Amino acid sequence: MKPKPPLDFAKQRALDQARVKRQAIRQLRRTKLIADKAGVDLSEWEGEFLGSVEERVRTYGRAFADPEKGGRGTAFSALQTVKLKEIAAKAKGEPRKGFTRKPKKPL
Repeated sequence: MKPKPPLDFAKQRALDQARVKRQAIRQLRRTKLIADKAGVDLSEWEGEFLGSVEERVRTYGRAFADPEKGGRGTAFSALQTVKLKEIAAKAKGEPRKGFTRKPKKPL
């Protein structure tokens, strides 16, 4: 049995981008589904956020324009990822995590 020839760079990159796009859309839909099943009322802003991010991912393959705001193979920026996790936690009924200060070490 002969091994498959390796894909050239352009084909591999296209496949990777399509995979990332599918994962992002799946994650957005899963978050909406969890919120709907739990009966959690998302704020108007959160609903609009999920819809607009999904639309941008479908159109452009990622939800942000500046490559420095997110990872190389990701569809969401760092802040979009944090907000998506907050919405998912709200839908699951987990308490909201705020910013906490690290205790100072004694000298």
